[in-house]
Amino acid sequence: MTTPTATTAVPDAVIDALQGARRVLVLSGAGMSAESGVPTFRDAQTGLWEAFDPTQLATLEAFQMDPPFVWAWYAWRMQLVGAVDPNAGHVALAALAGLREVTISTQNVDDLHERAGSSVAAHLHGSLFEPRCSECDTPYDGEVELPQEPVERLDPPTCPQCEGDVRPGVVWFGETLPEQAVEVTEAAVEALEPGDVVLVIGTSGLVYPAAGYPAMARAEGATVIEINPHESEISDMCHHVVRGPAAEVLAAIVGALR
Repeated sequence: MTTPTATTAVPDAVIDALQGARRVLVLSGAGMSAESGVPTFRDAQTGLWEAFDPTQLATLEAFQMDPPFVWAWYAWRMQLVGAVDPNAGHVALAALAGLREVTISTQNVDDLHERAGSSVAAHLHGSLFEPRCSECDTPYDGEVELPQEPVERLDPPTCPQCEGDVRPGVVWFGETLPEQAVEVTEAAVEALEPGDVVLVIGTSGLVYPAAGYPAMARAEGATVIEINPHESEISDMCHHVVRGPAAEVLAAIVGALR
């Protein structure tokens, strides 16, 4: 039975669940980053790129056909992400890790959790900030030039191992999710016990396998709590739903737990 609240006030049942939890699994999605001002995938398609379908920018085939064009778009996205700060929700989760055993698995490709001080166990859709070689898959840790304004073409870095083009570290359409990220997340779900808590933050509940993890966690006996200003596809199966911005709700939760 879901117990929703229509305001950013956090119900006692949510605080009680977290006070009694040893483990907290955080599943975060695009809504959490949006609160920091990170453009969504489609919002980033402005100016030079607004006429292009996402599949023309976010596939391996597109990159192989025109690496400088695709890389320029992702470099601009990296610049946009770097220009915003973690919000109070990100900061609260970092603080929560000092109070409970916290595991974070995110669908977001930004680095806001990390910049707030959290350790992220899994980036299910990869990361803008973990580029790798498109040929030999070697991680690239060299310098990445980021444009201060949108540019139509920008040569990607060259892999020092094989001289292949370096690609963004995100998951493109048609690609499988990073095996390690999936394994780590599923292991975290399977490790949950009755009394543990799952916080599902800012997700639509539409994209699998991430959309299936809350139900898996509930089957393990964990209490599933959704934090989202909007109803999602998983709202009905959550034990508790808090309708409000993650920045406000998470800050209130951590304040109550201290």
